[in-house]
Amino acid sequence: MADKPDSEPDIYIVLFGVQVNTTQYYNEIMIRNKPDIKTDTKTVTDRHEAISLMDPLLISQESHFFGLINDLTVELAARAAGFRRSLPQGIIHSLADLVRSMNCYYSNLIEGHDTHPIDIERALNKDYSEDTENRNLQIEAIAHIEVQEWIDNGGLAGRTLTVEGIREIHCRFTELLPEALRWSEDPDSGERVHVEPGALRKRDVRVGRHVPVSPAALPRFFYQSCHYNHPQPRDIFLFQCL
Repeated sequence: MADKPDSEPDIYIVLFGVQVNTTQYYNEIMIRNKPDIKTDTKTVTDRHEAISLMDPLLISQESHFFGLINDLTVELAARAAGFRRSLPQGIIHSLADLVRSMNCYYSNLIEGHDTHPIDIERALNKDYSEDTENRNLQIEAIAHIEVQEWIDNGGLAGRTLTVEGIREIHCRFTELLPEALRWSEDPDSGERVHVEPGALRKRDVRVGRHVPVSPAALPRFFYQSCHYNHPQPRDIFLFQCL
């Protein structure tokens, strides 16, 4: 996989008081000295989106509502913790399984994969459809649930908002998918691109009508997300309820 062209000058940006060489950061995060995938050779583009696009919506301390909202957030977190402690362990596990299935259904629905909850339940019981397409969707659902369970059991401890953690989630999920679902198709051109487990994308994608940030912008957005892996104490309860 080739580095950025020699003719393109290095660009320095300052993030949270740290001067970052974007060329070096690009090579460290995007390249990793891995061989290129022949089916995905488009030039990585950067539309220079502002990293403020992903800042969490927090109430300013100067706001008249800051104290009220902060108190309500603390109360909500406390009541949720109390409710959890009041439940028998068996019910907690059953509810966790139910919520994972629910999250799986809606997350896949966003991607246009409508796997009915009944089919998800059948897949959990190893009852797969004879139809190849439906079976693949069932396997995808199981992959989603297994990775979510791995996260719930502490698989991402201390790495929730890190590049390493996010890439591992993607890697684990993709490796569990059937080969037919390891390909992404451009809805406009019909071009198919193989999805590499744990790799940052090198082209634009679209989820419904939403187009995420450009691929070359990902390193600086990851840099921003890593900052929020260590929130200020006053923000912790607010983060819990976002």
